[in-house]
Amino acid sequence: MIDVHCHLTEEPLLSNLGEVIMEAKKSSVEAIITSGIGPADCEKVLSIVDGVYIYGSLGIEPYALEGYEKVIELIMRNRERVVAVGEVGLDYYWGKKETREMQAKVFREFIELAKSLDLPLVIHSRSAGKYALNILIEEKAERVVMHAFDGSAGEAERGAAKGYFFSVPPSVVRSEQKQKMVRRLGLENLLLESDAPVLGPERGVVNKPSNIAISAKAIASLKNIPLDKVVEKTTENAKNIFRI
Repeated sequence: MIDVHCHLTEEPLLSNLGEVIMEAKKSSVEAIITSGIGPADCEKVLSIVDGVYIYGSLGIEPYALEGYEKVIELIMRNRERVVAVGEVGLDYYWGKKETREMQAKVFREFIELAKSLDLPLVIHSRSAGKYALNILIEEKAERVVMHAFDGSAGEAERGAAKGYFFSVPPSVVRSEQKQKMVRRLGLENLLLESDAPVLGPERGVVNKPSNIAISAKAIASLKNIPLDKVVEKTTENAKNIFRI
């Protein structure tokens, strides 16, 4: 299995990285993509990626855009070392209303950057799924991963029709919204993510990449298909979009 989205540079994961990786390997996780959020965090991501087991994606939280130009520079300078642009996008949950125009402007810049470098996008769209999809479709983005999508199943289907992927965190076991989305989307549009250290199976408990096994089991159960089919297809999807 491949964990397409997490934050290994956040505590308590970073200070226990060896243990976290060992646990992931024992749980049949064959690769991890860790995402940077902001200039300093992106530098940390670059310091831990090895291009063999840990891969990097560089981006910024949409509600804290200070220094986003530095992130763009880092992506351009490290084009050969990153597998995606992200997470980037829109956040109408934490982001104040007056920042929405700026969020959209920066989002479009990152979409153009990803297209120019032929890299996929990893999208943060908290409480803004419909609006993020509108911009992605307007900008003709093609290689897209909607991470921990919290919008309606209907909106997810709209993205899936464009060939977008939706990565499923272990919190699917306690989220009716995510369960509904998994039932509605085809396996060809699904990926596994942990979003560690958050979005674990238990609220408030530190999540780890090894828990994508929980996501896979939940998908198999919700779709009433064999677990090995879920593992095989989501892994194939991840390898294809991230070219790893």
